[in-house]
Amino acid sequence: MAQQSGAAFTRRTFIGVAGGVAASTLLAACSRGGTTGGGGGGGGKSLKFWNMPWGGTTFAPTDKKIATGWKGADGVTSVTYQNVPWANFTQTFSSAVASNTGPAVSSGGGTQAFLFESQGKIAYADDAIASWESNGLKDDFLPGLLDTMKVDKGYAAVPYNLDMRVLWYNEQLFQQAGAEVPTDWQSYLNTCAVLKKAGYYGFGVAAGAGAYTGGHILVGLMINNGGGLFDENHEPNVVTPENTEAIEFVLEAVSKGYVDPGSVQYTSDNGQTQWKNKKFAMGWEGAGNAAAIGGDVGAAMKIVSPLKSDSGKQGMLYFPNNIMMYTNTPSQKASNDFLTFYYQNMKTLWTQKTGIGLPPLKSITETPEFQSDPNQVKIIKEYQPISHTWAAPGSDSLFLGVTTVDGTPIMDTFAQSIYGGKTDAKSALTTLQNGIKDSLAKLKS
Repeated sequence: MAQQSGAAFTRRTFIGVAGGVAASTLLAACSRGGTTGGGGGGGGKSLKFWNMPWGGTTFAPTDKKIATGWKGADGVTSVTYQNVPWANFTQTFSSAVASNTGPAVSSGGGTQAFLFESQGKIAYADDAIASWESNGLKDDFLPGLLDTMKVDKGYAAVPYNLDMRVLWYNEQLFQQAGAEVPTDWQSYLNTCAVLKKAGYYGFGVAAGAGAYTGGHILVGLMINNGGGLFDENHEPNVVTPENTEAIEFVLEAVSKGYVDPGSVQYTSDNGQTQWKNKKFAMGWEGAGNAAAIGGDVGAAMKIVSPLKSDSGKQGMLYFPNNIMMYTNTPSQKASNDFLTFYYQNMKTLWTQKTGIGLPPLKSITETPEFQSDPNQVKIIKEYQPISHTWAAPGSDSLFLGVTTVDGTPIMDTFAQSIYGGKTDAKSALTTLQNGIKDSLAKLKS
């Protein structure tokens, strides 16, 4: 079962939904425990693995079977599996990690590892990754993925599943309208004009409460033009010519009526309804959009190849969800061994179509089961290599500061001001930059 993109937010971000600095303060205020013993990580001869419900009803039982197949290492004889619900997951992890009663290995929110790394709670994955050079696992990761997890002291986590943002179109509606599939920004606007005459929206998006794709696409289009939010020193650098051009492109689409006026208030469910009701003929969503829509409309959904901006560049924003290890473990060698085992055996999560996001390993994308979905194949082939993280354009390596924009009010306000057409590009970008600076100052204080 595919997951809708609105819910995908909780799979990536961590402190955005936890009140931002509040979660960081909670951890900072708690004492750090030792690296062994107690209930943390399992203790004794058991290792705790916590995973999130990334897919449909078959995900958790399949995942548990994989994890508990591990036979142990370095005196640790078993793994204890726990599926952590997304509801209140930030509090669950914050409390458990701060009190040293948490897991030895887990997934979680996509920026979670970088928060815990800043608090000295993460065990770097460098030794595990180094050992993967001999068994071929390291070279199996898709291009650039491992680097997104690397901070100054090492790898804070390992990429696990990918949450992509891509451009979709309804092939049937295009045929009815006589519209051509766009290749660049100008042809995109031209296609939107044709679709508008036929009664369809060509810039389908949702930017209301909990619908974070609206902000994602704005940053994605900045990246598409060679821009982004942060420089090489991880400082906000938002008011740039590249970003201004990208936002002016969106504002032009808004002013010409290519964006549904209701988008500023649409939840993710509202956005899906617009697709299903054939109001959106083209628009931006996650990789699971077609499956989430379902029916005849879902079957008609196709992927537009990455657009070239007016400067001739390509790019989009994406989110590498990840698995992390913690310093509080019964054995770091056992944690490394379990992580290796898990990655060597996790392909059934995709081959059995449990609904998890896109895979991080080339070998999984080459299986017949994955290859059976041409849209997913196209996303991996064309979007993944040109996609970048929140850290762009300065780097692709995530860091604590990206939590200031991932699902936060300042990003929501920015997105809604653009889709509402009530601002100019430079004013909106300046407000966004000031908001990021203020939030970073609080994180660093």
